[in-house]
Amino acid sequence: MSDRPILEVRDLRTGFNVKRSGRKMRVQAVDGVSLSLGEGEVLGIVGESGCGKTTVGRSIVRLTKADAGEVVFNGEDVLKARGQALRTMRLSIRMVFQDPYASLNPRRSVGDSVAEAGDINGAFASRAERAERVAETLNAVGLDPSFARRFPHDLSGGQRQRVGIARAILPVPAIIVADEPVSALDVSVQAQVLNLLMDLRENLRLSMLFISHDLGVIGQISDRVAVMYMGRIVEVSEVGAILERPVHPYTQALMAAMPKPDPRLRIAGGTELGEPPSQFERATGCAYASRCPLASQRCAAEAPALRTFTDGRLVACHNV
Repeated sequence: MSDRPILEVRDLRTGFNVKRSGRKMRVQAVDGVSLSLGEGEVLGIVGESGCGKTTVGRSIVRLTKADAGEVVFNGEDVLKARGQALRTMRLSIRMVFQDPYASLNPRRSVGDSVAEAGDINGAFASRAERAERVAETLNAVGLDPSFARRFPHDLSGGQRQRVGIARAILPVPAIIVADEPVSALDVSVQAQVLNLLMDLRENLRLSMLFISHDLGVIGQISDRVAVMYMGRIVEVSEVGAILERPVHPYTQALMAAMPKPDPRLRIAGGTELGEPPSQFERATGCAYASRCPLASQRCAAEAPALRTFTDGRLVACHNV
């Protein structure tokens, strides 16, 4: 893994217009997120449902339009790319979706789905080359090349997700954005797909943003972890430090919420998360203040900025 960033996200902001009680409102799903991804690195983004982690991923690949910020890949801002430059970037930054059932067109064969990006971008010189590339890609994700003739309804959930991964890697991208890629799968199948992603990372030298609500899954695959809460990053650190010594009260609460067979393994100081505040009632200061055992008057009035600790981790908290 290289220390050189292959992707830099700077002050990313993405919101949605919604109606509430007859009034139009703007909900800020991503509120000033900055992060970097090194070459060959897996950066986990973790947080509970509604924290904005999926919107970060979708904004990076431009499936959701960002309001502001920069997403810099190979020195170019993805958010400003147009025409051929955008098409090239979309071959380099690919996405694996959460739902393997919804991410495939039921009317297209597996082979046609896997080859779609290459078809659009004229990557195949002939039908024979197309068939060969599809067969090689299916083999790379653990599926027999004969699967190219099948349709999604013929496949299990794990097989569909392997097809989704095959679609993402056929152009041989530099970066994979994996949005909850195992959350819809059985536990035994989750392990198989995680192992596949780790093998592909090594074999294809991929960098990866791995999005999940499950710290256990994040711990298996990530090198570093960014913890998100209410659209903001609250802690970034090496995965071992996050799992063994979480610093932000929200990270501690996530760790305490993880199922553990031995109650002695619970994180000291971890508190119950309870219900999150409404997205329509965003706090002026720290978004976590209403749930935080360390909250002070300063927390209610002033949003904390990420600051660097002596061990290199970044934490946004006034009281740690």
